[in-house]
Amino acid sequence: MTGASRGIGAAIAIALARDGWPVGVNYRADRKAAERVVAQIEGEGGQAIALRADVAESSAANELFGSLEQHYGAPVLALVNNAGISRDDLVPSLGDDEWSSVIEVDLNAAFRLTRRALVPMMRARTGRIVNISSVVGLRANPGQANYAAAKAGLIAFTKTAAVEVARRGVTVNAVAPGWIDTEMTAELPKGLLESIPARRAGTPQEVAACVRFLASEEASYVTGAVLTVDGGMAA
Repeated sequence: MTGASRGIGAAIAIALARDGWPVGVNYRADRKAAERVVAQIEGEGGQAIALRADVAESSAANELFGSLEQHYGAPVLALVNNAGISRDDLVPSLGDDEWSSVIEVDLNAAFRLTRRALVPMMRARTGRIVNISSVVGLRANPGQANYAAAKAGLIAFTKTAAVEVARRGVTVNAVAPGWIDTEMTAELPKGLLESIPARRAGTPQEVAACVRFLASEEASYVTGAVLTVDGGMAA
């Protein structure tokens, strides 16, 4: 899974390992954090490997899948596209680089990784792809036009890919977290809690539980879905 060295990604990696999945813990820069996730998984009896790759690079998909296939000696049958960045600004002052960098990491990378994953999954007639979108892809949040466009695009991509491969036993779903208590949201105004019906932030483990279900055999008839984990923000 991508972006798995901390926060939501780390929680998902640990949860999937507990279900018996051998996990590839992708990171871009924080090797020590990725190795801590691997150590925790291995300490609990699971299998994991840390893999460095910048998913914004077009070669990353083949590199990551090639490394995993060689390491585990088997095709990758579950993919979680979690890597994401934000570069917030209002539209009138949003720069081209701020726009394109977010689209590249949050949307284009998920497309390339999904494309690489689907062929072996369809051949095996089984597979799970879970794309981590956002509540911002479902409702407006001023200052995040680039992030919203990427996350809304990811939802549309999820639905289209899902119907294309449903007959091959492969499911493609999205999880749309709201305000989750991570390093990425630590600087957000605490007054935002008042806009959440549940009046609290979510936890990475609550997001991971939803991904864990979508990756399971019990979710084999769930595809093209968007599961919100947002305390009611998108209701």
